[in-house]
Parts: sequence; C-alpha cells; structure tokens
Amino acid sequence: MSTSPFAVIVDIDGAGSHPAAWRHADAEPGELLSAAWVSANVSAAERAGVTAVTFSDHPLPPHDVDGPTARLDAVLQASFTAPLTSALGLIPVVHGLYTEPFHLATQTATVDTASLGRAGVLIEGDEDPRIAARHGREPLPAPLVAEELTDVVEAIRRLWDTWEGDAVIRDVSTGRFFDPTKVHYADFEGHRFSVKGPAILPRSPQGQLPVFSAHSGIGADVVLVDAPLDASLRAVREARAAHPADTRVILELETALDRAGQTGAERVAALNEHAVWAGSGRARYVGDAEGLARILVSMTDVVDGVRIRPAVLGHDLDELARAVVPRLRDVGVFRSPLVGSTLRESLGLGAAVNRFAEVS
Repeated sequence: MSTSPFAVIVDIDGAGSHPAAWRHADAEPGELLSAAWVSANVSAAERAGVTAVTFSDHPLPPHDVDGPTARLDAVLQASFTAPLTSALGLIPVVHGLYTEPFHLATQTATVDTASLGRAGVLIEGDEDPRIAARHGREPLPAPLVAEELTDVVEAIRRLWDTWEGDAVIRDVSTGRFFDPTKVHYADFEGHRFSVKGPAILPRSPQGQLPVFSAHSGIGADVVLVDAPLDASLRAVREARAAHPADTRVILELETALDRAGQTGAERVAALNEHAVWAGSGRARYVGDAEGLARILVSMTDVVDGVRIRPAVLGHDLDELARAVVPRLRDVGVFRSPLVGSTLRESLGLGAAVNRFAEVS
C-alpha cells in the first residue's frame, strides 16, 4: 500500500502524445517549437496545480510522423521555465547511454539551482546504433543497457555530492570563495567509464535530485511503469516488490478526455484520420474527466502517482485542470505543491544526505 503523497505529473512534449496532435493544437506547427508555446503550457500546468511536468526528448526525430519532427532540448526547456514558475516540479528527460555523466550532472544540477530545488531528472537509454553514431561511440548491446545506466546514475549522484552544502563561504577578508576541505572528488570507476570530479558548481538546493526511470534496478528514486490499464495495478505491485521500500512507483497514462461537446473517442477518431494512435503498451484512458478522476482515486492506495501523456496537450490539460485535479483535491487524495517546496518534498522523499559530508 502506498503511503507517500500522490503525484500528478504531466508530460509536456510538443503538441501531445497523439502523432496527429499538431493538427488540432492551438498553435501553428512552427509555434510548437517556440518559447511562447513551452511557457504557456508550463504556466497552465502550474495553474492547474499538478505536481510536476516532464520535458520529453530523444536524440532521433519521431517515427511515422507527417508533422513537425524537430525537438527542443529538454534540459534547456526546464532551465528556461525555472524562473517562470514557483511551485511546479521540472523534470527533463536525459539520455544516459552515450552522454557524458559529468555533463548530465552539471546540467541537471543547474536546473535545480535555477528552480530553487524543484528539478528532477528522467533517465532514459536507447541502444539504437544511430544514436551511438551521433556521439561517435560504438553501439551498446541491449543486455548491457541496465548495467550502463546503473553506472550513470551512481556517477551523477556522486558528482552531486562532491560539494558539501556549506562549502561556499565567500570570505571577503581572506579572499576565499570556498572551503577546499569540503569539496571532494567523485572517484567513480564504472564498467566502461570513470569520473574523477569534483563538480564545477556548488551543491544545488536539493543536493540529490529525484531520479526517475522506466528502467528497473538502476537505482532510481521513482520507477515509471508501462502496462495496459486493466493490468496496471498488478504491474505496479510487481514493480513495488522488485524495488526498495522507499522507491516511488508512477504509472504512465495516456489520456483523451471529453471536451466541448466532443467525446474523447470522437476526438481520437478525428485524429486517427490523419495518423493512427497505435498502442504503446501503456495505460490509456479515453472518456470523461469524472471517470478519470474516479480511476485515479481508486489507485491512490496502490500507486504513488501518474504521469499523464495528453493526446492533445492544451485540450486535455484544460480538462485536467477543470475537473480532474480539483476532484482529487476535494476527496483528499492529492495536494498541489506549495511555493517554496522542493520536488523531493512534493514526492515524499526524505532530505538528501551528502555521502562525503558523513565521512568528513
């Protein structure tokens, strides 16, 4: 049974999760890659009171799409929106197989600093040889993906800890900016890479950002579960049994909600005339907002939250804000994040302890 706060996370990716979403979006195709589009949707998510948003990203363009294929970098989107928000969690997707862990640790800690402690990081790993070629690397065999991502997570965690919380002293009288006894080397040796460290910037507000991943057993704080809706609770229980007790389990959920005299099924049918919303293996709900709210309320004793992937971002986000989130609050199963709270606090994770500070 889940005892942590229930989280409602919304994926902010272009026009939405349906491949033809861009045709029904409240913006021209070129505007879907604009700062105005990103900030408008993030602001709408914060007004709705959801826990956090994720910024999806991938090294390759989408497959089987006849619309826009360019992408905005997820970490840059999170950095850009950090000063535009005050309570919303910001979780960029990063790809860990071929990107230097030192850079990942630095980029994501910067988002945490800019947002005053509201950042997380969603680790993905795609062994596609085309991605390896873009990084000038040899492709990593599929059986080694989990091993590599485990090393990446441990490396970035150690880098986040290399500066103790009080390492920066700014002592004008002596001209010392930091206390060198409180800055440490990461000294990480993985299976295929090593990181010496220390990090090039001081410890961020959270110290340890919440790490999300759909890959099991890599040391993430939050595990994302893909399963059809009728099998989702069983999949969640299996994920919970396979991870430490303090690991949060979040269900991936695609949605197409009724709106403005048009049912969710009718909306999907209209979108499917341009491109079919193929099954992804994850949970999907098509129907009214009240029905979705009932399903989520029934899940709160088992799962720690949902990551909602709207079919058409603006349209479904409007319905979430209008009827789903308020219903969850009214029945007492959900609390919107407060200004000044960290993402760790919103997820019910304890304060991070610096491993090097314990030693020193």
